Amino acid sequence: MTEFAVIPPATASLPVAGSHMRFPVRRIFCVGRNYADHAREMGHDPDREPPFFFDKPADALVIGEADIVYPPRTRRLEHEAELVVALGEGGSNVNAGSALELVWGYAIGNDLTRRDLQAEAKKLGRPWTMAKGFDGSAVCGPVHPVSADGHLDKGSISLSVNGTVRQQGDLALMIWSVPEIIAELSAYVRLEPGDLIYTGTPAGVGVLEPGDVVDIAIDGLGALTNRIVS
Repeated sequence: MTEFAVIPPATASLPVAGSHMRFPVRRIFCVGRNYADHAREMGHDPDREPPFFFDKPADALVIGEADIVYPPRTRRLEHEAELVVALGEGGSNVNAGSALELVWGYAIGNDLTRRDLQAEAKKLGRPWTMAKGFDGSAVCGPVHPVSADGHLDKGSISLSVNGTVRQQGDLALMIWSVPEIIAELSAYVRLEPGDLIYTGTPAGVGVLEPGDVVDIAIDGLGALTNRIVS
């Protein structure tokens, strides 16, 4: 029996929709600028850029409709509504044609960003870790197992703040599809069961303040509501 020097942290996990089971989370990967309109609003040309990735720690999860605590060291917290892919199998150098075999389910996510810290990091050529991987930066709803209707490759994705729509797009408008994302990411790192992949956000990212109520909806996954608190 292994004896640890300190008590090891509990395994991060998400609820499974319609079940008492939990989905264990190993790593959280994120795809940057995967919708053309968002790439343009961030000042980039979507036709010239291959996919790139960053990550968040598993314990950065805000699970379900829990409150989101406004993080320190920022004056510009921004929302990014995203489809989250949950992997039930792993692999390296996965072929795009078989990549969907790794997918266990999907969830609604919000890739929270300290935009002022990110802008400073970009300017200085520094990592984005403190802008993207802070405590409570990975909002995620329940994981919905892949249904008999198949995988999600189209359908509305939207986000509203206090009832006002800010983001509205369609999953079909991703620059890189889910199988392409999985294939490309697996060429860099070995993927494993329990990995989450945030697949990018449509245009319309904006500022959040304490007291705001954020609603995200994705066709086939329902809706997710969170409140920003001090």
